[in-house]
Amino acid sequence: MTAVTITTEFIKLQDLLKFENLVESGGAAKQLIQEGAVAVNGEVCLLRGKKIRPGDVVRFNGGEYTVVYAD
Repeated sequence: MTAVTITTEFIKLQDLLKFENLVESGGAAKQLIQEGAVAVNGEVCLLRGKKIRPGDVVRFNGGEYTVVYAD
């Protein structure tokens, strides 16, 4: 599992995909999310603006990503 470090309260799902360079653009992130290619905490998520907070687990393209706060 890959840890994604943030300095804010949350990160939006589409921004997490872009931040981790898993997609080339926001448009690509939107399309993949709406197609059901992304799961959050074990459930398919169709909301690109879903707030991902520390402890949440995002699954995409065979990888798992969790958000943690910066120290």
